[in-house]
Amino acid sequence: MTVPPSEAVAVRRFDEMDAATLYRLLRLRVAVFVVEQNCPYQELDDRDTDAGTRHLWMERDGEVAGYLRVLSEPDGFRIGRVCTASPSRGHGVGRLLMARAMELIGGAPAVLDSQTYAREFYSRFGFVSEGEEFLEDDIPHIRMRRT
Repeated sequence: MTVPPSEAVAVRRFDEMDAATLYRLLRLRVAVFVVEQNCPYQELDDRDTDAGTRHLWMERDGEVAGYLRVLSEPDGFRIGRVCTASPSRGHGVGRLLMARAMELIGGAPAVLDSQTYAREFYSRFGFVSEGEEFLEDDIPHIRMRRT
């Protein structure tokens, strides 16, 4: 699989997306976080529509290959919902999405709650573990911060 360059990362606010695009993004999030991880929870959390939220994604062969969102918060930014479609894993999609998110954020502080296994991945972008490991929906997580 050839991974497109970082310019291929789409960045939109909620009100800049058409319904079909939004549906495809949400379908990937549910497939990864609810179905694959066998974790029933309210995936739609009302933050997607915030004016300061940016949705980033990449496509391959007409399908969403990966997604993340950047939330604007009073003390910086929060990165979340980072996911890659199963056929696109291991091909650098997550790395390109995170690199683009870091470009958007610039030097501002940022935080994320990483699934523990992905800690090394986020550390490559300057994130440092903070506090104790915790369970979120029975999955081990660690808060990570970039200052």
